[in-house]
Amino acid sequence: MKINRIRRIYGVLILLLFALQTFAQEKLAQTGLQFLEIGVSPRAEAMGGAFVIAGNNSDAMFYNPAGMTKIDKKFDLVFNRVQWFADIAYNALGISYKPADGLYGVFGINIINTDYGIFKGTRVAHNDQGFEDTGNFTPSALAIGLSYANQLTDKFSIGGQIKYVGQYLGTNIHEIGGAEIENRVSGLTFDFGLIYKTGLKGFDFGMSIKNFATDFKYEEYAFEAPLTFRVGLLLNVLEVFNVSSANHALLLAVDAVHPRDYDEHLDLGAEYRLFNTLLLRTGYKVNYSEQSFTAGVGITTQIIGVNLRLNYAYGSFGIWSNVQRISIGMAL
Repeated sequence: MKINRIRRIYGVLILLLFALQTFAQEKLAQTGLQFLEIGVSPRAEAMGGAFVIAGNNSDAMFYNPAGMTKIDKKFDLVFNRVQWFADIAYNALGISYKPADGLYGVFGINIINTDYGIFKGTRVAHNDQGFEDTGNFTPSALAIGLSYANQLTDKFSIGGQIKYVGQYLGTNIHEIGGAEIENRVSGLTFDFGLIYKTGLKGFDFGMSIKNFATDFKYEEYAFEAPLTFRVGLLLNVLEVFNVSSANHALLLAVDAVHPRDYDEHLDLGAEYRLFNTLLLRTGYKVNYSEQSFTAGVGITTQIIGVNLRLNYAYGSFGIWSNVQRISIGMAL
């Protein structure tokens, strides 16, 4: 019986890998609002971004809102900081509320703010240099999301999110002597997700769709949001092999990712938990242009009834500088 169960798990994993070819298509256009594609959770990104099912706190809102149904406290809060290359930074805050022990579902709000730094502005001009300085300007990008998730049965959970997104990229003129025009867009995007417990012990399946929206437009140029479709599997290895342990856990995760603006790829991740306190993570991003190996560590502890979490993640980024992520979270 155990052998048949393992064979079925491996069979589903193989089908997931072949899904990359099924979804493959020629990419005909690029997308905007690229800050929406940045992974903000250190736990998720230390696991290679394979987080469509593994999320079990407020971080789930940034990957698959259905994961909020796994929150076991009334309130959960997380603050994430991403130090990107080129001195760009991303700050993300998530807050979840689970009233009546989940009887009415789980509600959440989250904010992602981008710090691009200060840029020196120029524009075309009739002078010896061919341009003139316009002073410093600060681009910005912001997303504010409202989330809801509900566990419909003991095996099936769903979640959704509506996000207001906006981006400002300074001003420009269409012709010399013309009026200044602000490069600013804003609108709504939508996320959807589900998690299904297959009935095979220690084995879950999930999917998510992020950044579904109509086109955005800077004056005359229209572009699409970075729509991304994910299908994921999660294995609790000790449960699969009927190993009972209250002090250890080993999770293996794989996500097949189908983005609108890039080739299909795989996110692979693992997390080992020791004594419910120390968490060691690693992952690998397959078929990315620059990203590859990831790793991280987490610590969780109880202080006066409050669960505190600290997480760190490292990610290689090819010819660019490495990416560092940190977070602090609490649940009560």
